[in-house]
Amino acid sequence: MTALVSIIVPCRNEGRFIDRCLRSISASAYPRDQLEILVVDGMSKDGTRAQIAVSIERDPRIVLIDNDARTAPAAMNLGIARARGTVLLRMDAHCEYPADYIPRLVRALDEHQADNVGGITEVLPAGPGPVARAIALALASAAGVGDSYFRIGAAEPKWVDTVPFGCWRRETFTKVGLFDESLPRNQDDEFNMRLRRAGGRILLLPDVVTRYFARERLGQLWQMFSQYGFYKPLAALRSGAPLQLRQFAPSALVIALVTGALLAPFSWWGVGFLSVVAGAYAVFLLVASLRVARTHGMRVAAAFAAALVTMHIAYGVGFLRGTWRFAILRRAPAPAAPELSR
Repeated sequence: MTALVSIIVPCRNEGRFIDRCLRSISASAYPRDQLEILVVDGMSKDGTRAQIAVSIERDPRIVLIDNDARTAPAAMNLGIARARGTVLLRMDAHCEYPADYIPRLVRALDEHQADNVGGITEVLPAGPGPVARAIALALASAAGVGDSYFRIGAAEPKWVDTVPFGCWRRETFTKVGLFDESLPRNQDDEFNMRLRRAGGRILLLPDVVTRYFARERLGQLWQMFSQYGFYKPLAALRSGAPLQLRQFAPSALVIALVTGALLAPFSWWGVGFLSVVAGAYAVFLLVASLRVARTHGMRVAAAFAAALVTMHIAYGVGFLRGTWRFAILRRAPAPAAPELSR
């Protein structure tokens, strides 16, 4: 018997992307009468809601739900409460999905006895300029995101720490709980940490590919990665799961650069330390950018280096701020909705 599937689409100010996202979901190969599409909108002000209304006229399976909290975890929890399906999928508005996306993930839940299943994100530029192209390349590069397999790919199905978006059985939320609404960012990481601690398994399917449209400007990239870094310590504290070593690398870089800069005016040791750290990082950027230059040209390569610096420093500064606030001062997070979605 085909499972009833509930799609939950959190969105906020996604006027540029919501139509193509919903069209791709409506075109799914999954049986039409076994699919409901819940679009949970954070009170968008950019025309997103008008486009959703048009989509509802085109496909009556689409339902609009208001999200006054305006954050992704609140959207997910509202969607879960309204969903009728025995299988739930999160599908973000910044993406387009292939026709086999939903049936492949739903089938994999049972075939692999997984508790959460996701695919690879193919990162595409949001605009034609060199900066937009470079940001997309950086988000799909190991130099930018480390061993994040859902971004850099994998050779075969792989058990992982997290996947983008997610496909779950309904009973998973009864067992593990809902999404933490105090985490405007990293709520999926925190949920997956809890899921793994409860014995759950998370599967990445490398041949199921989502088209994700990256941010267009470095300022947007900074804002997004700063928030990712800021809420990462809180996500780890809430879940009780240890962070991986790679997640400390950006903040270690920031600490090393700041320490060297502070000591350099007073000692040759400080000058040497700063020179070694900055020089090693510059070599890293140069090598990574030259690889990009071979296929995309020097303008994109230069913007690629700037995108890497933006990602690393923004995440590192955000991580240090979050560690100070949540781990040391033990302060609760202030209610906030990020201006950008994922």
